[in-house]
Amino acid sequence: MNFKATMMGLALASMASMASAEIVLRYTDGGPNRGTRAAAQTYFAEQIEELSGGELKLDIHWGGALLKFKAALGGIGAGTADLGAVIAVYTPNELKAMTIGDLPGDNSDPWVGMRAMYELMTTNDQMKEILAKQNVVYIGNFTTTSLQMECAPGHDIRTVEDINGKKMRASGVYAKVLSELGATMVNMTFDKVYQALDSGLIDCSAGYVYTTKAYKLHEVADTMTLTNWGQVSGFGIVMNKDTFEELTPEQQEVMLKAGSMMTDHFAQLQIEDFDTTLAAMKSGEIGSKVTVTPMAEEERAKLFAAGEPFVESWKSEMNAAGYDGDGIYNQFQDLIAKYTAERDAKGYPWAR
Repeated sequence: MNFKATMMGLALASMASMASAEIVLRYTDGGPNRGTRAAAQTYFAEQIEELSGGELKLDIHWGGALLKFKAALGGIGAGTADLGAVIAVYTPNELKAMTIGDLPGDNSDPWVGMRAMYELMTTNDQMKEILAKQNVVYIGNFTTTSLQMECAPGHDIRTVEDINGKKMRASGVYAKVLSELGATMVNMTFDKVYQALDSGLIDCSAGYVYTTKAYKLHEVADTMTLTNWGQVSGFGIVMNKDTFEELTPEQQEVMLKAGSMMTDHFAQLQIEDFDTTLAAMKSGEIGSKVTVTPMAEEERAKLFAAGEPFVESWKSEMNAAGYDGDGIYNQFQDLIAKYTAERDAKGYPWAR
């Protein structure tokens, strides 16, 4: 072979090698491409590409175009998508372990909750085993932030007693607590809440400040009572286990590091957006005016007390399934205390 042909062959081989080195991963999300969570996932994709030197890229499918939230876990486990966002309460039997982040309580700090979840899910062997049974690997975490009560005109909730008789939408254990408090629960995914409030199918939604803007709920709800009640952190990114294991160790580290970075970035966006959105709701700058009222502390205490039996139920069910429910819960509480102390001593990572 002459020199020119040899060089051409080497060039073609190099191009083929570069092409094969680039891995495009299909990512599914059931939510819209707007709001703080969408911004965090775009950041996640950017970090993956940057940290991998362009070897790894995400092809994000928004709005359930590839998989709806209810189908996400099974679809990712089967390889329909390589990775994506999952919500534990939509597949509570398979992701019972992740619903530990949904248990009602007084921890409503997004960064504290997500950092505790990230460390628990990446270090606790039982939690990793539970996800492995669904053929997925944990990558990173979201949170809804704390629950608030947003209601259509004429259905304001100010006290726990006001919940009695209301038609409401909530998810997971919060729906069970509200049902115990006398609400009639209507089951639906979050993308149906706007129409349900507008049509009168529900009176109120146990929702979140950031989703009010993302789903434009301020157009159909005219009051929000700030309960700052727990948060839903059984909400994260998982990856198909086979696909993850096909990556090099360095690429696996990229995925986990990007997931950790995204978790912090999302917390920053959530915390910064919270006050801005509330102010815009109060002033009407968001598009229509919403009356925002903090719930009295004695009423919040009643909400916390109503949720305590469900914490004990979670531990019992995990124990019955052969896992150390008490031990996992105690580790999670220790991690919440750890990150609360770190925040109090050092502030949030982005402000240090």
